[in-house]
Amino acid sequence: MKFKQALTVKEVAEILGCPFVGDENHLVLGLNEIHKVEAGDLVFVDHPKYYEKALKCAATTVLIDQEVECPEGKALIISKAPFDDYNKLARHFSPFVPQTANIGENCEIDPTAIIYPNVFIGHNVKIGANAMISAGAVIGNNTTIDENVIVGPNSVIGHFAFYYKKKSTGFDRMHTCGGVHLKKNVEIGALCTIDAGVSATTEIGEGTKIDNQVHIGHDTVIGKNCLMAANVGLAGCVVVEDNVTLWGQVGCASDIVIGAGAIVLAQSGIAKSLAGGKTYFGSPCGDVRLKFKEMAALRRLPELLDKI
Repeated sequence: MKFKQALTVKEVAEILGCPFVGDENHLVLGLNEIHKVEAGDLVFVDHPKYYEKALKCAATTVLIDQEVECPEGKALIISKAPFDDYNKLARHFSPFVPQTANIGENCEIDPTAIIYPNVFIGHNVKIGANAMISAGAVIGNNTTIDENVIVGPNSVIGHFAFYYKKKSTGFDRMHTCGGVHLKKNVEIGALCTIDAGVSATTEIGEGTKIDNQVHIGHDTVIGKNCLMAANVGLAGCVVVEDNVTLWGQVGCASDIVIGAGAIVLAQSGIAKSLAGGKTYFGSPCGDVRLKFKEMAALRRLPELLDKI
């Protein structure tokens, strides 16, 4: 999430009531979680295991729970509870705004778009030419829908990111201030859920077609002309490159890259990144030819045991 105007690290630290390390005029342009940071962003870290990753990432301001050596060109804000203070900033700059009308504030809907009855549209939504939003769909805050996009009945575009911190009192959800971008000619089936980015954008690339009852996690980026059959489930921060096909009930762990042109057969589980241009099967999935050989060998196991 980018701020409407740049702030100094001193100003941000004052909002939190925290000390800071670095030039008081160091600029903070926005905030983001670790997988999506860019230069100018603020990121949080609250465990020594991840200090190095946070301090070396693209973010130029780090909200951290201990004072450490500050890298050149960056600034630190020292917080007793970085997760909570990050959430405080997210709510400060992108507060929750309740809504009672079917269409929220600051929306742009092209006059050629077809909006069926019982559609709910949140704040800061853009819907392009010839888009079709079917009955019962929910279009959440900060969603952009390009021209010729189809959203099926009762699908939810831009629900809260599934991102929690476990505490002694239970699970504390990170405040969602990101959005979703459905690029032109995308089709979304019925009863799908596409979560908003935590503080960035979940993207579905041009020409991609998604079947019914598919889940796409927060901050996932899907390329052009991909095909996803029913019950596919992708966790957050997955990258699916162009022309990938995922058949029914494929599941994918977070922070995975699926290479361009890959095909993953039905009911496969993706635990590690996959190279493009190959066909995969199994859980954990692997090259389809190898997996079929393994299955053939497994079928012979009773016969082999009888010979022992």
